[in-house]
This record gives sequence, C-alpha cells and structure tokens, in this order.
Amino acid sequence: MPKEETGLSLDGQGKPLWVSLELTYRCPLKCSWCNNPLDFEDYGSRELTTEEWKQALREVRELGALQLGFTGGEPLLREDLEELVAYADSLGFYTNLITSGIGLTEERLLALKAAGLKHVQLSLQATKGELTDALVGARAHALKLEAARLIKAHNFPMVLNVPIFRQNIGEVDAMIEWAVALGIEYIEFANIQYYNWALMNRDELMPSLEQIKAAEAVVNAWRAKLGNTMTIYFVIPDYYEGRPKACMNGWGAIHLTLAPDGVAMPCQEARVIPGLEFISVRDQPLGWIWHESPLFRKYRGLDWLPEPCSSCSEKEKDFGGCRCQALLLTGDAGNTDPACSRSPLHGVVRDAVAVSEKPLRFRKPLVKRSAGAVSTAFMEA
Repeated sequence: MPKEETGLSLDGQGKPLWVSLELTYRCPLKCSWCNNPLDFEDYGSRELTTEEWKQALREVRELGALQLGFTGGEPLLREDLEELVAYADSLGFYTNLITSGIGLTEERLLALKAAGLKHVQLSLQATKGELTDALVGARAHALKLEAARLIKAHNFPMVLNVPIFRQNIGEVDAMIEWAVALGIEYIEFANIQYYNWALMNRDELMPSLEQIKAAEAVVNAWRAKLGNTMTIYFVIPDYYEGRPKACMNGWGAIHLTLAPDGVAMPCQEARVIPGLEFISVRDQPLGWIWHESPLFRKYRGLDWLPEPCSSCSEKEKDFGGCRCQALLLTGDAGNTDPACSRSPLHGVVRDAVAVSEKPLRFRKPLVKRSAGAVSTAFMEA
C-alpha cells in the first residue's frame, strides 16, 4: 500500500502553525472512538471563561500563529462561540469550526459567518441514518445532513471528515458519491488512531488489511474519475504501514492544543503521559509555555531519540513517531513508537493486527463515550 503523503515538510520556525482550541469536552454524541479524555466530565467546571479565551487568543497570535480550529467536544455548546470567532477574526486568524453539526442551525451559521468564520469541518460517519445513529449513540444523522446542506448553501469551504473503522469502512463509495452530489470540495477518510476511547474499543473497531485495501481501491477509482474537482484524502492507519506518522510534525514543532481548562499541550492526547507537568494559560504566559516549559521541550527535536531511532535515516521524517502511542502500547513514552517495524516492541502492534484479522470473533459491545462509562480504577491502571 502506498503511504499517503502531502509532499511537504513543514517548518514552523519555532511558531505554532496550527492551534486547536478545545473549548469544551461537552458533546451530545457518545462516539466510541472519541479522542477526548476518559474522564472528560471532570473538566466541565474548569472551562476557560470568554475573557480567558480572548487572552489566550492574544497570546497565541503573539506567538505568530495564523490558523486555528474551534473544536471540542462540540464547540457549538459554547454560547460565546460567535464572540470568540469574531475576536479571533479581529486578530487576523483564519478560523475553522470543527463540528459534529449538532446544533448548527441556519441562524447560528449565519451568525458565525458574520463573525468572520472562514471554514467548516463536519464529521459524518455513514450515508445510512440507522448506522450513523447507532455509531454516535444519538439521533444525529438527519441533523448532520442538514448541517452539510447549510454549510454548502452558504458557500463555506468545507472538509467532510469521515472517521473510518470496521463498522463503516464499506461506506466509502457511497460517501464519496453523496459528497460529489452536494459539491463538497474535500473529504478526509481518517482511519482512526487508537487513543483513549478508541484504544479501549480497538479490537472491535480496527478494520482488517483486506478491508483497508478494498477501501483504498475505491478511493483511487474516484480520484481518477473526479480529477481535481475534489480532494480525497485516505489516511492509512500506521498499524499497517510499518512506519509511524510524523505525529504533529514533531512534538512541540508546529502544533499547539489548548484544553478546556487552558492547559497547553503539544497534541490533544499528551495528557495521558504521566510524570509531565501540564500548565494552564491561567498560570503562566503562553509564550513561556511554548518556548521554555519542560513539557514542550521534553520530546522536541531529535536529540532525545532512543535507539534505533537516533541512528535511523528516517528520523527526520517521523521524529520517532507518537509519544502518546508509545506510552499507551509499551508503558514508556520515551520508547520508539511500536508502529514502526524497526521498533524492538513492534510485536504489540502485530498482535493487535492479528486480532483484527481473525474471521470469527466474539463481538463485544462498544464502550460508548458517556459519563461514568469508565471506572477510576481503569483510568489509573
């Protein structure tokens, strides 16, 4: 399988090129592959206020960032979303809304457009209503389709984000056909990464290699048919590639995430790593956190790399892979990402893949993202 490439190696020159503002972890959906923390409900009372988010936006802009995404959870649950979009626009940001579409009425969309919103990324899981609703644990399909129609009717550039796993990988052809009919310019089929809720459900979610090959063939056929009229991005899971992805283009290189409580992180998953000090913008200037904090300096660059990464000719391509994945699969965030076939711990990935290839398996129910679904003992294990 060819590896999906952008052809670009981004150098932020010490600046965060992309900033994710996780305004809230609240969400009306219960997706079993969510990358929000397992204890997401504990953050509700600690969300930054409107004025605190505005201060964070000023500090992010001073760092040189130009593009940001309002995300969550579901960012539409923040009543001040339009105010924050308008403020970000006044600072010169290119603003993106990353949404499930639930709560995106025409009135709200027009208000966001008036505020300066430039781009929308909408998630959709299937073309079949019963499948979408079963996967997200809510009656959401019709609302998502209406959100997509409104986004295009009001001439927003749009990315359709389709998380891919065993249950919906057969929807690729129908999804592209539907997107073409609506006039969507960009569709991303993102084979999910296995963190947090997705890791808990990995055995049930992971597609087989044959399923991925079949879906990729469908994508390539549509690419040939459509030419430049639509960009179709198909992200192959690194469990099958033999090499890890350059996670966030390297730790603390170009990406900055701000959690609902203002904690700044190199990626949205970093909080799973024990022993690191996570600092909120309430407590320290963001410029210091980005440039000087032990958290952002911990795995930045190449000097920290262990063997076999430190002597690998590909280290400047993948930067040792994902620290969170290394932690979750091997118990040590400093290890080589086990998705790499050169890792001495690659066996844990081979074992996971072997489970997905078994034709007859006992089907376990997916653990839905919901308050209290995971015990404290599990999270501390």
